[in-house]
Amino acid sequence: MEPNIIRQNSAKAWLLAARPKTLTGAAVPVMIGLSMAYTDAASTGIMFNWTAAALCFLFAMTMQIDANFINDYFDFIKGTDDTEKRLGPRRACAQGWVKASSMKYAIAFTTLAACAIGFPLIFYGGIEMLLVGAVCVLFCFLYTTFLSYIGLGDVLVLVFFGLVPVCVTYYIQLRTCPWTAVAASVACGLVIDCLLLINNYRDRDTDREAGKCTLVVRLGAHCGRLLYLSSGLTACLLGIVFAINGHWAACALPVVSYLPLHIGTYRKIVRINRGKALNICLGETARNMFVYGLAVSIGLLI
Repeated sequence: MEPNIIRQNSAKAWLLAARPKTLTGAAVPVMIGLSMAYTDAASTGIMFNWTAAALCFLFAMTMQIDANFINDYFDFIKGTDDTEKRLGPRRACAQGWVKASSMKYAIAFTTLAACAIGFPLIFYGGIEMLLVGAVCVLFCFLYTTFLSYIGLGDVLVLVFFGLVPVCVTYYIQLRTCPWTAVAASVACGLVIDCLLLINNYRDRDTDREAGKCTLVVRLGAHCGRLLYLSSGLTACLLGIVFAINGHWAACALPVVSYLPLHIGTYRKIVRINRGKALNICLGETARNMFVYGLAVSIGLLI
């Protein structure tokens, strides 16, 4: 899509800036956390709260859009999104689809909206939900402005796309967090981190030039590919916790549905190696991530 056909600050421009395809990454961990909570609540006679579940989904989605706006704005300010060298999807501020000044207002709006959506969760999960929300907002800014540049992006993905959404979503429903939920959250974080790994693998040359020391830049392309492969394999291995807890389908379904797709994408990454063609692998990784979340959730609910 050419930038000159996107009217500045139009609805289409804001839709592109929100990056709706990334919302899967926000939905999958909440979906897994809710599926675990629903199954365990049914077995213990505890009433599952659908209002709290909806708020968890809305908060995760709004925070993801907020993170996308923050990333778009600050990478534009830092000059990371060089339109001539960029290999990934185009960004709204860099392309002029959205004014930088307008993006600042949008960031303020989505941040406040996320806080407003998340605030009622204190009535279900306790006052500690305020701390969880504050930490999410803080690191949403720290990721783009600092932490992603020193190779800590993958750690944040494990925490904020694994541990926090899965465990907190479960906790809100049952006011406890068993070790099985923690193991499932780590597996989920590893699967979603594959999306960051392939993104950083594609951009390793331009990131190095821009001084962005991602994990792939630090360890090299070969290790980056192996990390991608091992993340998916480890996630499936961690699925044994579901089997131990009696949910064999939640262990088996990801192995038969997600794992072949993950290995297939890994082989394609090795074959393509570099350039814009890796965007195909980025799209496949997003698909694989959704398949994993769906497989685990269906397996838990069977």
